[in-house]
Amino acid sequence: MTTMRQIDEDLLYPSGDGKPMADNTEQYKWIVLIKENLEVLFADVPNVFIAGDLLWYPVRSKVINPTAPDVMVVFGRPKGKRKSYRQWREDNIPPQVVFEILSKSNKDDEMERKLEFYQIYGVQEYYIYDPESDEIEAWMRAGEKLEQIEAVNGWTSPLLGIKFDTTQGELVIYRPDGERFLTSLEMRQKYENERQRAEKLVEYLRKHGIDPDSLV
Repeated sequence: MTTMRQIDEDLLYPSGDGKPMADNTEQYKWIVLIKENLEVLFADVPNVFIAGDLLWYPVRSKVINPTAPDVMVVFGRPKGKRKSYRQWREDNIPPQVVFEILSKSNKDDEMERKLEFYQIYGVQEYYIYDPESDEIEAWMRAGEKLEQIEAVNGWTSPLLGIKFDTTQGELVIYRPDGERFLTSLEMRQKYENERQRAEKLVEYLRKHGIDPDSLV
């Protein structure tokens, strides 16, 4: 049941900032690639919340402007729908990992403000990727500050377990099991290949008088 207090809070802390999720197809591709592959990676872990382009309100204040990371990961919060990430409703747990995918509209002063915001409000790992230049930068928390990682190529995220490879002309991200992050089409093709292999195996077993259901 929606209360008047919740309605008032929705008006005070809106779910949109009027800005588009992405400025171009390449930026959008990378936002979706990272967000969806992280969803798959943590699909069986109930208390990992992952979102793309969701406004994050760190405190209940109209003075502090929210920000919307391109992708954010929150350990310790359940999956589910959110209009925005209002930290006071989330056991005051901030996103621990954030990603920003650059486009030409991102100005230096804007990115400096975001770095400061993430530093102040508790982000543990911060990644910026520029698809145009294929450059990736990373920061790790050390005490009260986010300190930049000098060499990101080959770097493995302590919290996510994913590895970054910049030696192939375009960023490649690997899961902890060594599988690379896949696009939606690649995921679909992988699923289809696995389905066909399973069907062939079932057909082979039945051809040799073995009931596949008896092996379960």
